Amino acid sequence: MPNIKSAKKRVKVTKVKALNNQMAKSALKTVLKKFDAAVAGGDKSMAEAAYKAAVKAVDKAAAKHLMHKNAASHKKSALTRKLNAAQS
Repeated sequence: MPNIKSAKKRVKVTKVKALNNQMAKSALKTVLKKFDAAVAGGDKSMAEAAYKAAVKAVDKAAAKHLMHKNAASHKKSALTRKLNAAQS
């Protein structure tokens, strides 16, 4: 346990930030799972709505530095390919 006041504050702040990052990552995973379920279900309109939500969530994660911008771009490309494959 830290003795210095600023170090104690760092511990508190780090815990809060880690929790926020964990919640944001979990929410991202949930949105991506919903997209996968919608594509697997075969409902075109539901899949497109889930795709829009998934892309938005990936962009937000990249903006918050939860994932690298190139990883976000790669993920969006994969989502698009999956959606197009399901529609054809």
